[in-house]
Amino acid sequence: MSSPSADTVARRIVDVSAECGISLVASLPDGWITSLISQYAGDARFRHVAVNREESAIGLCSGAFFSGIGTFALMGASGFLTCIYAITKINYTYQIPLLIGITLRGRPGDRAKFHRSNGLYLEPVIAAIDMPFIPIERSEDIAELATAYRHSRVMSRPVVVGFTRAVLRGEA
Repeated sequence: MSSPSADTVARRIVDVSAECGISLVASLPDGWITSLISQYAGDARFRHVAVNREESAIGLCSGAFFSGIGTFALMGASGFLTCIYAITKINYTYQIPLLIGITLRGRPGDRAKFHRSNGLYLEPVIAAIDMPFIPIERSEDIAELATAYRHSRVMSRPVVVGFTRAVLRGEA
């Protein structure tokens, strides 16, 4: 059961997504984004597709771009790290814009020791492939989702936004 604060934050993220032109969301489960996934799945403004692999979200959203559909691939940090080849091969080679949303696992505040490697390597990997990265660390930052989406279109490449635990729980 998610808290009312988490549901409020999820609703704001969903509303910003709709306002900037996103209508297809592909996601994989992650405990931090359960409320967010539920909001997308239950909102008639979106077609939500639950995929079984992160690379499937990248492929689905990238293909949808060619039919003019605004998309958002949503996943955990670990899953994003498994997609580096797909992103660089598909999106970078063919200049396909894509907004990717991830959880910022492993950062201070994440009490799961097994996510420590994400905290150590996630942002350096994003920087190594020259992908723009916008952290969503406060509720006031949620509007940056639209900026990231538009920027991916301008530069014809993926942009990643990362949500902290505190934001997703309505605590920041």
